[in-house]
Amino acid sequence: MTAAAPDAFVLGVDSGGSGLRVALGPAGTGRPARTAVCAEPVRTGEDGIDAGHLLEQLLPAVRRLLDQAGRPGAAVVAAAVGAAGMATLGEQLRARLPDALADALGVRLVALAGDAVTAYAGALGQRPGVVVAGGTGLIALGTDLTTWRRADGWGHLLGDSGSGAWIGRAGLDAAMRAHDGRRGGSPVLLARLEAAFGPATGLPGLLYPRTDRPALLASFAPEVAAGAPDDEVAAGILRDAASHIAEAAAAVCPPQAGSRPDGCEVALTGGLFRMGEPLLGPLRRELGRQVPQARVVPAEGDPLHGALEIARALAGPGLRLPPHPSLLFVPGVT
Repeated sequence: MTAAAPDAFVLGVDSGGSGLRVALGPAGTGRPARTAVCAEPVRTGEDGIDAGHLLEQLLPAVRRLLDQAGRPGAAVVAAAVGAAGMATLGEQLRARLPDALADALGVRLVALAGDAVTAYAGALGQRPGVVVAGGTGLIALGTDLTTWRRADGWGHLLGDSGSGAWIGRAGLDAAMRAHDGRRGGSPVLLARLEAAFGPATGLPGLLYPRTDRPALLASFAPEVAAGAPDDEVAAGILRDAASHIAEAAAAVCPPQAGSRPDGCEVALTGGLFRMGEPLLGPLRRELGRQVPQARVVPAEGDPLHGALEIARALAGPGLRLPPHPSLLFVPGVT
């Protein structure tokens, strides 16, 4: 592959529940990018993620960024699109986006990735290791640059153990136990529930009809963290969450990492870890116990940064992260 000129443009896209984010930058690594935000989340229907709706928002945003760069009509040589649900709901994107981006923007190299992969690339770049992405949900992804290993990310009913939704639900359960006088209850969390949502008896009517139940559950997770210093039940919930998170990291740590002198790099990314020491303290201890070869490192960037770096790798030195039919789809690469 011939490397693109350093001033050629590449495109990174991050599509998630809060909307569509776009970054346009020179192919040269480390060069600053221009960014745009499309506040409307891309629709998902019976056929999965709506490729047409994504393109309706993406293409005008890219053209505005090209205008701002003083290069209207310039070609974009490579693009990487990361989307929540790409693995299971991305068939339309895989079928339509490569040709649509080529026709509209001149893109000749495309990667379509799950948001966990762009989170990985944003946090660790193209190095082997493990990334745990935690927010409302939770997924761990690891690679030795030959294959991917995944743990959890199965949603709040089937998994996402240790996530914001998991912590919030456990906290609300402890609050309701205190309301009823059952064992395991926390008066501290009951008081926080009532301050946040009103009377405890009204919580089922507030929670169950909503389509965004995981987000509502996760909204209570910071209350659990705030109560942990003075409440053993809340502190215990965070210790259990830390154990689940470390377990996911251990499941995806590349097998040969234990023989590396520098161990296995583990990066934590996402809003979950902004809870700070009430969660991070137990998590460091659990990683030391369950993943003794782990070396926790700061995440270098977010999923949008990761998408842009994947595009730059396609346009320049080559993509080292392993392709995968659903996690990291690169047309023409098996």
